[in-house]
Amino acid sequence: MDEELENQNAAEGEDWADAEQSADSMIGSERILNQDEIDSLLGFDLSDEEAAERSGIRAIINSALVSYERLPMLEIVFDRLVRYMTTSLRNFTSDNVEVSLDNISSIRFGDYLNSIPLPAILSVFKAEELENYGLLTVDSNLIYSIVDVLLGGRRGTAAMRIEGRPYTTIERVLVQRMVEVVLADAKLAFEPLTPVTFTLDRLETNPRFAAIARPPNAAILVKLRVDMEDRGGRIELLLPYATLEPIRKMLLQQFMGEKFGRDNIWEGHLATELWTTQMEVRAVLDEQQISLKEVLSLEVGQTIMLNATPDSLIELRAGTIPLTRGRMGRRNHHIAVRVEAPLTPHARRAIQSLK
Repeated sequence: MDEELENQNAAEGEDWADAEQSADSMIGSERILNQDEIDSLLGFDLSDEEAAERSGIRAIINSALVSYERLPMLEIVFDRLVRYMTTSLRNFTSDNVEVSLDNISSIRFGDYLNSIPLPAILSVFKAEELENYGLLTVDSNLIYSIVDVLLGGRRGTAAMRIEGRPYTTIERVLVQRMVEVVLADAKLAFEPLTPVTFTLDRLETNPRFAAIARPPNAAILVKLRVDMEDRGGRIELLLPYATLEPIRKMLLQQFMGEKFGRDNIWEGHLATELWTTQMEVRAVLDEQQISLKEVLSLEVGQTIMLNATPDSLIELRAGTIPLTRGRMGRRNHHIAVRVEAPLTPHARRAIQSLK
């Protein structure tokens, strides 16, 4: 009997020890995250980059940026820019040029300056009507391709690149002419929306000297691909949101000419109904202010003396709004008022607001 009790107690002690050990192992496993869980928490997933940008800490960081999709008209403007550039660059280079729109994205201005692959030429331009600046970047591949095409390089051969040297005056002048062509096309692309003149301000090769906004400011980045048969490169157009703020309401349109908060059909119907609305007009000969005590003491047969004569002007009112003044008379069997003065400014403004 004693041996059975000892065996039973020993078995129960082993069970308690196993349970404590399993609990400790479960607690320890909950505190340790594997690499996949850490990547998911931080928002870095190499297998699905788009999903990673919408999850984890990375999504919180990127949430401060405003998506360009909130400006639907902007994509239409840049699509029109691609068509204009294709024609104008063909005329400029006398070569078969194809321009394509890679993507439109939102980015912080400081992050963009740090991501520019050097060497490159950065063109700072001013939007005159918007009173702000933008940035147009031409990468080295396109620079050497344009120079090669304009100076008579052979087709079928890659443009020769010499690294480690600054751009020559000839290269800068040729690129400047191409940038002016692109800015002229950008003006035409914005023309149906709003007139904007883009003027080249300066060319820079160092991103530090091309700062047109604060590093944390949001901007819209448009990447354009220029292909000239076996040569080509990339043009990047960057517009800070501060530059687009004056025309933000226009860029919010879903289609050209959309009106926000107004309906011309309803306005016309309302104006028509108001013009046919019956209204009460009062002819006031005279007014007097008396106390409530005097009003309560009035009796039948008492006379109230008015400060008016048969020649006094009568004021015509619509509610509390004075309209005009006139003189009382008679026409056939009716008492009439002949208007002697034009409408008051207050009444004229009220009528014009209905029109």
